[in-house]
Amino acid sequence: MSDDAPRMTSYRPYLLRALTEWINDNGMTPHILVDAGVPGVRVPPGAVREGKVVLNIAERAVAGLHMDNEWIGFTARFGGISQPVSVPVDAVLAVYARETGQGMVLPEEAAGASPSAADAPVPAVPAPDAPESPPDDPVDPSPGKRPHLRVVK
Repeated sequence: MSDDAPRMTSYRPYLLRALTEWINDNGMTPHILVDAGVPGVRVPPGAVREGKVVLNIAERAVAGLHMDNEWIGFTARFGGISQPVSVPVDAVLAVYARETGQGMVLPEEAAGASPSAADAPVPAVPAPDAPESPPDDPVDPSPGKRPHLRVVK
């Protein structure tokens, strides 16, 4: 990418909002996995396990949910006590539906950099009439096993 090309904003908050909307539209409960060690994360310390916290962000579980390009904020009950929560979007590791585990691990971004479309990985597409070469490390997928997220408690 040339130095004079404009930098695009981060795609992470857009993915986060889109996946949350998709989960809600399917009648499921959106949860986010947050790295509690990222500066700016404000969650009750008792909710953190092994440096991470899972937060239910369903509208019925939180009050005043606000998600913008930089922060997620809301009020939620922890141990019966209402507490404010604020999480920088960069601290969100994954978003998924509690009921099915379907969702996405969000891609990492380099510190201080907003990835652009030019920085995103591009799938290899063979040129027309070019023979396809076998992959260097063939992967033998196990039939019937699908990738999924596991709830960390």
